[in-house]
Amino acid sequence: MSTAQHIDIDWTACQGHGLCADFLPEHIVLDEWGYPLVDGAPVPAGTVRRARRAAADCPVLALALIPGRAGREDGGEVSRPRPRGRRRA
Repeated sequence: MSTAQHIDIDWTACQGHGLCADFLPEHIVLDEWGYPLVDGAPVPAGTVRRARRAAADCPVLALALIPGRAGREDGGEVSRPRPRGRRRA
C-alpha cells in the first residue's frame, strides 16, 4: 500500500521562477508575482513522475514531493510567501 504524495514548497528557497507550474499546471498555478500556489491535493500516481521531474528541475530545489498531507496540519490553506519588493502602507 502506497502513501499519497503531496507537493511541498520551501518558501525560503523559492524565487518564483515558475518552472513547477509548467510541469504541473493541474496542481500549481502562479500568483501575480510568479510564486507557486499549490492546490494541496494528493498527486495522482500517473502524475508522480512529472512531479519528481519538476522537483529535480527547480533551479533552487524549492519543490519537493513528500508522503502524507501537505500544508497545515489543521487542514487550512497552504501558506503563501509574502512578495518581495512591496511594502505595506
